[in-house]
Amino acid sequence: MHATPLSLVVITIVIALLFDFLNGVHDAANSIATIVTTRVLTPPQAVLWAALFNFVAAFVFGTGVAHTISSSLIRPEAMTLYVVLAGLLGAILWNLLTWYLALPTSSSHAIISSLAGAAVAGAAFSGVYKHSWHAIKYEGWIPVLAFLVLSPLIGMVLGYILMHVVAWATFRMHRYKAAKMFRTLQLFSAGSYSLMHGSNDAQKTMGIIVAVLMSTGYGQYASGHHRIFGHNHEIAPWIIFSCYTAISIGTMLGGWKIVRTMGSRITPHLKPIDGFASELAAATSIGIATIAHIPISTTHAIGGAISGVGATRGVHAVRWVWARRIIYGWVLTFPGAAIVGAIFYIFLHFTLERWMGGTAATLH
Repeated sequence: MHATPLSLVVITIVIALLFDFLNGVHDAANSIATIVTTRVLTPPQAVLWAALFNFVAAFVFGTGVAHTISSSLIRPEAMTLYVVLAGLLGAILWNLLTWYLALPTSSSHAIISSLAGAAVAGAAFSGVYKHSWHAIKYEGWIPVLAFLVLSPLIGMVLGYILMHVVAWATFRMHRYKAAKMFRTLQLFSAGSYSLMHGSNDAQKTMGIIVAVLMSTGYGQYASGHHRIFGHNHEIAPWIIFSCYTAISIGTMLGGWKIVRTMGSRITPHLKPIDGFASELAAATSIGIATIAHIPISTTHAIGGAISGVGATRGVHAVRWVWARRIIYGWVLTFPGAAIVGAIFYIFLHFTLERWMGGTAATLH
């Protein structure tokens, strides 16, 4: 017998996939900003290209980031259905708000912060811990917080170095020939960035769905050893495919408001050579984190890379006011999304308990 109604579990999984979809919408601009700004592809062509590689990531990478989300940041006993549902709703609301404001914040930071806020609120109500903060696994947050700073810095440094390398390598090449070559190469770099974006971001939703199923008595539907296109996976194929499909569809319908911020307002007049260097630098930064099983902000990785590329023209070539705006969003997301997640938990705790008459209590 399962204590949690299956209908509530299904609703939570659907909301998780909705978050994944909105993650694709929210971060689509990051995937295509440079290739659209450099006019290598039109916006419709760019989103299809990005969506394709977001989905291909399912067959290339494992599920280490998903395991970090499901078990390394919040104590398993604190990751109840209420916490997950409140965390998802909080992250969705935060993403929609920042999307409306055209603020390139991180969906990754939003979901982990919202989950943490909901978990702390849940611990305060349940009384399981002496202090509600004990619901958080502090040691698991150390690499996440480290890469909060490292991922944009790695992107910036690599972007700066790569731009110098490719500029030096093509110094004697005719300008028209070089431009044509980098228009082709940018297809590769944009695909690489989208591949890495999918590898890191889709896994976050996979980890959430696994946590939901494991905490509600439906764990048999979440795990098991499966082999998909030559790769071993410990997460059920239906979770993997549904998450990558959702983020890919979201990418195809991505928002355009953030494209202007990421693609032209940080560093104006991007050329194909700039796009190639920034996308490859960001892809490398994300790839390092994915291999280390660390969820990071793909938004900040590409933002840092674009800034690094722009800095090769001089400090004044980068519009640091937009970089500061990204940092403001970066700083605000952690407390802001956490507070929203906690509020959603309180709301769900009281409303579900009233509507379901005691069934809600069994979720603790």
